[in-house]
Amino acid sequence: MTNAHVASTDKWLPLGLAFVGGFGDASGLLLANTFTGHVTGNLVLVAIAAASHNMAGVMRNAGAIATFLAGILLSAFIGIQLKRHASVRLLPVVITIEVLLIAAAALAMKSLLEYRIAIFIICMALALGLQNGALRSVGGTSIHTTYLTGMVTNLITTAAGKTFDRASTPTVIAQDPTLQLLGGIWMSFLLGAAVGAALVLRWKGPGVLGAEVVLLPLLARVLSAQRAQVA
Repeated sequence: MTNAHVASTDKWLPLGLAFVGGFGDASGLLLANTFTGHVTGNLVLVAIAAASHNMAGVMRNAGAIATFLAGILLSAFIGIQLKRHASVRLLPVVITIEVLLIAAAALAMKSLLEYRIAIFIICMALALGLQNGALRSVGGTSIHTTYLTGMVTNLITTAAGKTFDRASTPTVIAQDPTLQLLGGIWMSFLLGAAVGAALVLRWKGPGVLGAEVVLLPLLARVLSAQRAQVA
């Protein structure tokens, strides 16, 4: 398992991370009125806040953008540093940090700290930025696990190309591994958003910890794969 890439056979990893991506975005929107897993939506929110002279909203959403991008850069930096250690891979390190950051976000929202929302945004956006930078390709297919725009585009263009290819049949298209991967990520993201919204609406800040139920088994999975490669 190389940095930023996984084999096409490990299908559960991108599906699980897409679930967490949807979960994090729904949680951020409900708890902080901010998307914590991508840039586009927050740019719109920044523009709306600026037009309405809501400087707090501008700072909140701009901060989420900056932190998310910082997470991607941090993931790249960690990956470069880990190249010196053949026995350590990027994904286990990133998922471990992500688990800790999500726990910190939940604790912040449970606290009475004056800046608890800012801490929540920083922790969640950094976690999802790290995740987005750590896994960018599966079996040679470019993917994103924290937002859907690029994934929907890939899914539509790939499906259209297969559909209009005279050599393709409905059975071949349905069994295409790329389409199955992209479609699975899309559905997993939406499922994560629905579950995240339900848990946060029910339990507020502590509901964010529901993402750990998926992340911890994923961490065990990538650690097991790492040990198998070393052996």
